[in-house]
Amino acid sequence: MAQLPRAVRPFATGQYRLLFGALTLSLFGGGMWLVALVWQVIELGGGPLQLSITATATSIGMVGATLIGGVVADRVPQRLILVGIESVKLVSMAAVAALALAGSLELWHLVVAAALLGIGEGFFYPAYSAILPALLPADDLLAANGIEGVLRPAALQAAGPAVAAGLIALGGPPSAFAVIVVVHLAALAGLVVMRSVPIARDRSGDSAHPLVSMYRDMREGVVYMVRTPWLFATLLFAFGWVLVLLGPIEVLLPFAVRDQTGGGAGSFALVLAAFGVGGAIGSIVVASRRLPRRYLTVMLLAWGIGSVPLAIIGFTNELWVMAVAVFIVGFTGSAGQVIWGTLLQRRVPRDLLGRVSSLDFFISLALMPVSMALAGPVGEAVGLAPTFLVAGVVPVFFAVAALLIARMPRDEIAHPLDAEG
Repeated sequence: MAQLPRAVRPFATGQYRLLFGALTLSLFGGGMWLVALVWQVIELGGGPLQLSITATATSIGMVGATLIGGVVADRVPQRLILVGIESVKLVSMAAVAALALAGSLELWHLVVAAALLGIGEGFFYPAYSAILPALLPADDLLAANGIEGVLRPAALQAAGPAVAAGLIALGGPPSAFAVIVVVHLAALAGLVVMRSVPIARDRSGDSAHPLVSMYRDMREGVVYMVRTPWLFATLLFAFGWVLVLLGPIEVLLPFAVRDQTGGGAGSFALVLAAFGVGGAIGSIVVASRRLPRRYLTVMLLAWGIGSVPLAIIGFTNELWVMAVAVFIVGFTGSAGQVIWGTLLQRRVPRDLLGRVSSLDFFISLALMPVSMALAGPVGEAVGLAPTFLVAGVVPVFFAVAALLIARMPRDEIAHPLDAEG
């Protein structure tokens, strides 16, 4: 039988197909939530400050759950964790939909739901990262990360927002919330029928108190991170990158679309779609090839230089210019993320992968609540143009500093990853 193309090899594994289907639906529902939330906040009379509050709730929940999520991912079957996460999403969205349809929805309800979704994401990333090497051979991990890199922007930033915008135009945000419930129910069903995979660690000799044992596990992951220069420097880069970039994108972009182009939900969905399409194409390009020989250099420069187009967002009144700018940011961001996910799965010991993935998520997003909380007030105080200018330019300096300080060009030559697959 002819061998499948590199980019689609993971689909030969039945359990991966189930995981892919559930992930597709869950991300699609998340994409609908992004647009429905924005326009529900606006319908409630809110602006950038109120949207900052909901976004901050999501990020606080995410960051707060991430470290414990990594420890749990190395102790509990990852499929069970994913089922629990999807159940939380389903219940949260069902409550929001019921309140919205009854006309009783208030801002604080959205804040609580956003926080619960953030907690779910904090558990998701370590569990998903840890389950892939158990389902797939090492040669297929780059392709699997590429598939996720295509799927995430396509569902989260393109298809989900587009469908939500259409539903909002027909019946307002409540209709979008109702469909989100159905989508998450279907995602949960897919995860339930998956088989559990054994965890990588043998804990038969661990007699310590659970809290002591969990502390030791977390400390072991932190020590590994600090003693691994390429890992530590990349996470420090992400720490600063998130601070200057995520808040403007998540909080201020919908208002840039509304105030500078006169657009509504459909226009915002179009810009999100451009971001998603760019991310999907970037992921396909990377997943279809071997890892770059200079994988660390390519990854960090993609993230740093790829952020520059954001600088133009605050200076243009043209929707197509915004769309092109975020397309480029999406392309380079996802291309780098595919390399990063594969790098973790190839160079980090599997029994540490859940904890290292959670540290990656935690440190990368530790300043996410700060970025979200500052974006609205800063945008109102100094304007959108200076805010987006900083978001676009500063990451370049962060990327170059990380490469040089951690001597990454030397490290990637000493540890080639392009020989397999």
